[in-house]
Amino acid sequence: MNPTQSADSDHPQTRAAQALGAIEPITRAVIAPIHVATTFIRDADNQYSSGFVYGRPDNATVRAAEAVLAMLENAPAGALLFGSGMAAAVAAFSALDHGDHVLAPTVMYWALRHWLATELPRRGITVDFVAMDDLDAVNAAIQPGKTRLVWIETPGNPLWTITDIAALAEIVHQAGALLAVDSTVASPFHTQPIALGADLVMHAATKILNGHSDVVAGALVGARDDQYWQRIIAQRKLGGAILGPFEAFLLMRGMRTLFLRAAAQARSAQSLAERLAVHPTISAVLYPGLPQHPGHAIARRQMQRGFGSMLSIRVVGGEAAAIATASATRLWHRATSLGGVESLIEHRASIEGSGTPCPTDLLRLSVGIEHEEDLFADLDQALRRAHG
Repeated sequence: MNPTQSADSDHPQTRAAQALGAIEPITRAVIAPIHVATTFIRDADNQYSSGFVYGRPDNATVRAAEAVLAMLENAPAGALLFGSGMAAAVAAFSALDHGDHVLAPTVMYWALRHWLATELPRRGITVDFVAMDDLDAVNAAIQPGKTRLVWIETPGNPLWTITDIAALAEIVHQAGALLAVDSTVASPFHTQPIALGADLVMHAATKILNGHSDVVAGALVGARDDQYWQRIIAQRKLGGAILGPFEAFLLMRGMRTLFLRAAAQARSAQSLAERLAVHPTISAVLYPGLPQHPGHAIARRQMQRGFGSMLSIRVVGGEAAAIATASATRLWHRATSLGGVESLIEHRASIEGSGTPCPTDLLRLSVGIEHEEDLFADLDQALRRAHG
């Protein structure tokens, strides 16, 4: 098998595990090398037949990881890797024009929401925040001929609201706009936004795509190689926001095991959500896999192989009890981020600060790959200790 061949399978799990089947041609290694060169030799005719010119806009290791992600998302235009999820999102919005209008969700990643509210107006782009699970509200907020991009996040962090991607795509496209989906929490394992009508997919690849809490990375995946996609490519090239080769190598390693990790984490999250829903110290569990979740029916239609590894709990006793619970855990690490093999717990309102839509009694849980019984036992003892 030569280095450009794909693995001999139609199953994305197999193709991801073998990194599309690439074999390094000199040593015959099954793992691609890390290419760290910053500059490349011109041919005698002054051309670059290798396709590589300089390290800022392009890198062979990054290309390899992008090819795997594009395969996982079934993305015709391909994928672009960035130095962080925020860098990827900023590139998507920076490719818009002065005078454009943007819609974004009221519940979304807090840092990006803050950037949209403060930075887009400085660029002459207006933004309105709307509940994306309310299709009537979206219809009312769209400005035909002016709205250029509608950005959604599903499940929406940290309340895990579910947006109907297919229904929203129809509304957005009828208005002549584009639909972008932050699919960080779902990952390609659970949701295929492009197949549901999305034009652009964003991932904070730091999270479940990598899965090991050792890489900061972001990604954009395109449905079409159109003018907008080319402007995003130019944003990364000119702005120097490409992911580094070592980080791309680690991300590739993480994506090889995505199917195993995501399946195990979703199973544990579902079981924990069901058990915590009847816990006497918890007033509510927010998880789309629960029938009582308002977005459950939509999630069942658009999320494959389970409902993801993220859930939130609202603790009886309010903010003090929630913080005391997080402080009393032994296996759950008190840390920001999500999607890693280690389970994390966080009092999210403290992180987001003033203006957050996150209730102060809420704890966000990122379920890792530890044994489910150990995770439940640790939460149970922490909740009981917090409540005296």
